[in-house]
Order: sequence, then structure tokens, then C-alpha cells
Amino acid sequence: MCLNLPNTWDMNLRIGIVGMANVGKSTLFNALLKKQAALAANYPFATIEPNIGIVPVPDARLARLAEVTKNEEKMDSLPPIKPATVEFVDIAGLVKGASEGEGLGNKFLSHIREVDIICHVVRYFTDPDIIHVAGSVDPGRDREIIETELILADLQTLEKQKDKKYEALIAALNTGKLARNVVTDPDEVRELQLLTMKPMLLVANISESQIPQLPQIPQMDLAICAETESQLAGLSEQEQKEYLKSLGLEQSGLDRLIQKAYETLGLISFLTTGVIESRAWTIRLGMTSLMAAGVIHTDFEKKFIKADVVAFEDFISNGGWKKSREEGKVRSEGREYLMRDGDVVEFKVGT
Repeated sequence: MCLNLPNTWDMNLRIGIVGMANVGKSTLFNALLKKQAALAANYPFATIEPNIGIVPVPDARLARLAEVTKNEEKMDSLPPIKPATVEFVDIAGLVKGASEGEGLGNKFLSHIREVDIICHVVRYFTDPDIIHVAGSVDPGRDREIIETELILADLQTLEKQKDKKYEALIAALNTGKLARNVVTDPDEVRELQLLTMKPMLLVANISESQIPQLPQIPQMDLAICAETESQLAGLSEQEQKEYLKSLGLEQSGLDRLIQKAYETLGLISFLTTGVIESRAWTIRLGMTSLMAAGVIHTDFEKKFIKADVVAFEDFISNGGWKKSREEGKVRSEGREYLMRDGDVVEFKVGT
């Protein structure tokens, strides 16, 4: 059956970009969106409402998938390529005391509750022309301020519960521990939407001159130069590759950030292709073929019969479905099959 039904349940990844004011969040956001969608101004609280934008997940497999489909189906042009997407939310800068309403405090904290993963941007670059609200560049201090505000907000949430089962967690938070490092059963606190339960990526915003020092950036998940990303945004694909190569980089900050977020959340992509489109779909590692069918459309899940599955490399090397089937590379899987990253799938569903 052709995959031409509307998508009613897509697992778009939602990343919240947070940090203190003037650490480069909006500059990074603008670069990621390849447009000036947020106001990147040199003063605190330039971002008041959370700016939201959707960007494609880089996936080189889709172009190859589309080319194979064009040849196999004898199409005049490539089928439309539809990558998986990531939703970035640029949340305004936090300050010390945000949990008590300082700055635009509680409003921003509520926006953080709505994201899947927090991208905490920490300022490593120095620039006398860009004001730092705390007076100096100190990554350790800035990280501690943000984490403290998130902890204080969670303490407010927990103290309203008046339930003794949270006493141990409250005590741990009061010592500076994050809920995700203490709670053993996330289901027990899921409804509370605790901020420190959310996965967090620590991202150092560095200057271009600091790029050679990337391996030496301590206690960070990755380092990105937001200004470099801004430069890349205005270049062609080939120019981007050359620019990155000149800096000794293989991937852009966007690619590395999305890849790290996928890894942290345990996300993978499966692929579908045909004359209508070549597409990547985001699912969680451990999802079955039945669940994956539901990501495409709820009717696919309800009327699931089986899934024809072939590994991406086998699909490409055999030039599509026909020869892959002839070579015995296509497997007919039932509803309990555990999906793998890069599976090319054709779902069979009833009427």
C-alpha cells in the first residue's frame, strides 16, 4: 500500500535552547534555522517569547534512496525527499533568581517543561563588546546558576505536593543534585514535569579561534561556534564543506548537535521510499514494527498485516525492492519485530 495518508502522529524531537542572557543562544538558533528568525541583540532579554523553528535532520541516505527509487520506478525526476525534523525552541535567557520571578523567570521555566531535551548553551567565548550579565565569562559559574534555578523550580513543584514519598528527592535536590541522577523510577514523577528530570546537553559556545581546542573543553557534551554556524548558513553546500575543512571540522555544529540529541534520547530513523516520496521517520530505539507503523499513520497500526524490511545498504547495492527481494535480502516481519536504524520498510496493511 502506498504511503499517501496524512501523518497524524510524528515523533518530532523538540530541543529547548537555554542559558544565561547573552551567551549566544539566539545566534545559534538563527544559524540553525538558516534565517534570522530570532532577534539576536546585544542586550539581555532580546528574546521574550520562545522562538520556534523546525529544521531537517541531516541524513545523506535519503538522496541515495531517492536516486535508486527514480531508477527502479523509471521516473523522470527524483521523488520528493522528506527528512525527519527537529523542532528547536529558543528560550529567553535565565538569570539568577529566575525561579523567584527574576528577569522573566517563571514564564521561561514553563517553556522548558515542554521540550524533550535541554540544550544548555554555556559561554566560553570572550568579547568585550558583548555584555555578560554576571560581569565576566565563567562557564562553571554560569552552569551552576542555571542548574540551581532549575532545581529551585523543581523544589517549588515538589513542596506543593505534600506527599512524604518525595521527601528523599527533596533532600537530594537541596544538596544540589539533579532529579534525573536520583530518581530510579521516572514514572513516579512523570506527571510533575520536573525540569531536572529532562536530559540535558551542555554545549560550549566558543569563538572560532578556540576551535583547535575542542578536545580540551572540559565537562561539555560538545562545543559549537555559533558565529561559525552563522557563516555556514549563508554558504552553498560545497562552500560549507570547504569552510569546515579549512577549520579542521568534518561536520557542522547542527549535525553534531542533532546527532548527540538523538543518541542521548535513544532515537533512530527508519526509511520509506516510493514514487510519492523518500522519507525518514524518527522513532525510539526498541520500538516494534507495529509502533513504527503508527508513527506513519494510526490506521497503519490498526490494520497492520506485516512489514517488508531490508537494510539500507542492501537496498542501495541491489538497486531497489525488486532485486533485493530476488536476492533474499527482504525480510517479512511481524508486529513484534524490533526496528533498526536505517531499515527500509514497506508496510502491508488491510483495508
